[in-house]
Amino acid sequence: MLRAIAGQPFTLLGVVLAALAAAGVAAAVGDLALSRIVLGAVTSVVIAVTAYHTARGLLRGDIGVDLIALLAMLGALLLRQYLAGAIIAAMLASGMALEQYATARARRELSSLVSRAPRIAHRGSGDAYADVAVQDVTVGDVLLVKSGEVVPVDGLVGPQGAVVDESSLTGESRPVKIAAGAPVRSGASNAGGPFELRVTAAAADSTYAAIVRLVQAAETSKAPVARLADRYALAFLAATLAVSAAAWWVSGDAQRALAVLVVATPCPLILAVPAAIMAGVSRAARMGIIMKGGAPLEGLARTEVVLLDKTGTVTAARPAVVAVDTTGELSVDELLRHAAALEQMSVHPFAPAILEAARARQLTLDFPGEVHEQMGFGISGTVAGRRVAVGQYEYVTPGVDRTEAVRSIELRAAADGSSCVFVAIDGALAGAMLLQDHIRPEAPRVLRTLRQSGVRRIHLVTGDHPDVAELVGDALGIDRVFAERAPDEKVEVVRTARREGITTMVGDGINDAPALALADVGIAMGARGATAASEAADIVLTSDRFEDVARALSIARRTRNIALQSVWTGMGLSVVAMGFAAAGFLPPIAGALLQEVIDVLVILNALRALGGRLPGAAVSPEAAQLARALDKTHQSLRPRVSELAELAVRLDALPPAEARAQLQRTAQMLEEELLPHENHEQQTVYPILESLLAGENPTGPLIHTHGEIRRLSRLFARRVAQLPSTGPSPEDLRDMHRLLYGLHAILSLHFAQEDELYSLLTA
Repeated sequence: MLRAIAGQPFTLLGVVLAALAAAGVAAAVGDLALSRIVLGAVTSVVIAVTAYHTARGLLRGDIGVDLIALLAMLGALLLRQYLAGAIIAAMLASGMALEQYATARARRELSSLVSRAPRIAHRGSGDAYADVAVQDVTVGDVLLVKSGEVVPVDGLVGPQGAVVDESSLTGESRPVKIAAGAPVRSGASNAGGPFELRVTAAAADSTYAAIVRLVQAAETSKAPVARLADRYALAFLAATLAVSAAAWWVSGDAQRALAVLVVATPCPLILAVPAAIMAGVSRAARMGIIMKGGAPLEGLARTEVVLLDKTGTVTAARPAVVAVDTTGELSVDELLRHAAALEQMSVHPFAPAILEAARARQLTLDFPGEVHEQMGFGISGTVAGRRVAVGQYEYVTPGVDRTEAVRSIELRAAADGSSCVFVAIDGALAGAMLLQDHIRPEAPRVLRTLRQSGVRRIHLVTGDHPDVAELVGDALGIDRVFAERAPDEKVEVVRTARREGITTMVGDGINDAPALALADVGIAMGARGATAASEAADIVLTSDRFEDVARALSIARRTRNIALQSVWTGMGLSVVAMGFAAAGFLPPIAGALLQEVIDVLVILNALRALGGRLPGAAVSPEAAQLARALDKTHQSLRPRVSELAELAVRLDALPPAEARAQLQRTAQMLEEELLPHENHEQQTVYPILESLLAGENPTGPLIHTHGEIRRLSRLFARRVAQLPSTGPSPEDLRDMHRLLYGLHAILSLHFAQEDELYSLLTA
């Protein structure tokens, strides 16, 4: 019976309020004895419930300030201050109810994730579909996902494609088109028509099931800051008893001791902290940031050192073709067309990048035949009647020594941190493609935000070659780079970093899991990350947004500040009230009413953790759409910019007539593609950036850069127009080299600057 009442704070509050009303009616009709009996009885009930909670806490080793409330109610009964005792009882009951309400509101988003987990799937059986339990679905099954339903398991979309809403996973409510054969994660909602799904993971191993497990862990954890509040409570209990005893001893009036106990009942201390913590965890969940309870939030809030994995964390883990070098008679477009045609059949991670480069140039691809792929080495087959091989140099040209041109390409790739993919046609080397995993455009801004938030040191720890890692570290202003680190060596790096301060590790792969588990706080980039990383981490980002690291830190710091603010505010107000009570200016009944007001104020303050401004600016959907369109144009122009440096390298070796023709095509590209794009940016997106970043206005220097790009482009066009019909002379070549390298340098820098700014609009 007692346990049932203790677990129903709103019921207990109703009983107390009803008793107060009944006592009031009895007093009004003159039956004061009945009024006192009712007040004493309801106070005794709350004493029993409080004693039950206190005893359970003592068994766990928690000595809380419920003891003060318990002593205050007992003292009220002993001194026959029945109304004061009943008011304290009402205060405690309302505090318990407020805690339940605050926790329920704070967990609303977390609970919604669990409640919407699909339980039924429509599995294909012959020409029909039968409803089966989700846990009975196996890999290879074909399911039907109806309009509005939640995708039950991870799988590949059927031939008709799909439109899904991934807001429950990423926090971004924009519908996403999924192409036929592309993967879709469980937990997304079908925002279009029905589609078929071929299962690639059982329900227990799917994305949404993992998120639900993380949520359940989040709901059962207790934050260090809450334990800190318990330590405050112990000290506060001792101080309260001392003041109460002193007031009684000095005045000889037991009523003063009771008044001190009444106003010292610090519900704010024991209710506001967990309410704030759960509010912060809930707010993070709305953003697609799953925290496994309050402890990771507390640790993240005090982070001083951040360790970052490279691939998939500060880089996008989406390689892109940044350059195409030809060594034979084929043009760049022809080389890329043959390679991309073959890559249509490849499962290598570089294949999508090569296909995307071909699509950006609007190349028509033939369907290859006689395809054979040797994993890790390359792929070969027939394209338009020619034998094509794509992959490592030894694979595409077996038994052929490297030429000076090949060594030059490999040295350039090493210097740029790129990967080489060679192409041979009919047994002869035709050229090479350089692929690079670009740094996320938002990464520099995110790291600046982390430093502004109080992070003292940021390190990069990766298994990549030192040359590649150092290039990324230099570009981002990393404090120290740890390269060529195996998983066990990453663990040692974490141990070293923890000596510098509380350490947060951010990673996404299986090789990051041990380091994520050892760090004070592990953050897994969960959108494409390995299950092992997500399970080992304390915090999982369900989207692929690197800025969520900064958002998580912002939420954590603000939540902890609000929790501590609630603690000190509640204690401070109670201490002031204790002083008035000890001096005899605050009788027990008035003190009980005052303490109730303090409770409500600090709990409402704790709920502020549900809101607050996050890093980044508010952007209209139209501005975000415009930025995405311009970013897409950037991606199509980026290979053209790389061609400027490639042409400068090859210019001396080209026949004069061919050199002139290629220079003319480059001048035409600058005039017809690049300059119109830059003008369009300045007229459309720059005014938006000015309004968003008022007071900073980064567009002034960018506009000056546009002017320099126009000047160099016009100068280049004039010099090309002046070339003799026979081709450039040695003097002309020197000018061409200077202009091409100058254009490549300024455009590369300018694109990087604009990419970072556009990431503000699309975040």
